[in-house]
Amino acid sequence: MTTFLLSAHVVVAIIAIGPVTVAASMFAPAVRAALRDPDDARAAGVVSTLHRICNVYAAIGITVPILGFATAASMGVLGDPWLLTSIALTGVAAGVLALAVLPGQQQLLDVIDTRAAAVSARNVAVASGLFSLLWTVVTVLMIVRPGSTTGV
Repeated sequence: MTTFLLSAHVVVAIIAIGPVTVAASMFAPAVRAALRDPDDARAAGVVSTLHRICNVYAAIGITVPILGFATAASMGVLGDPWLLTSIALTGVAAGVLALAVLPGQQQLLDVIDTRAAAVSARNVAVASGLFSLLWTVVTVLMIVRPGSTTGV
């Protein structure tokens, strides 16, 4: 059962978190492109699509920590420091996504036709970068697992 849970956890993490990370990182440049040419419906459509990708895959991504907890419980590592750190960083990443990235994207969508969006685009880009960095650290912790008995 552990192998199944770990496999499902990794697959869902790749399928759900990967698209959010990529779409979030592409969002600010897409907003800047849409602001350069407010009459370009395609550019505005790209911004809208990237935001939709972030929302949909963020919702799917909720299953990643659920499967992670089930996997950790089956492996007997729920109290390990590397896992507790990963859980905390996952919570921070989810908070950054839910409280900064997604609302910031929505605000930019609402004002895509004004120059006021340029400053907000920078803020969303920074929040998206932080989100990506947090997930990178969590991924490394999941692979390296300090103190692991696997010999790594």
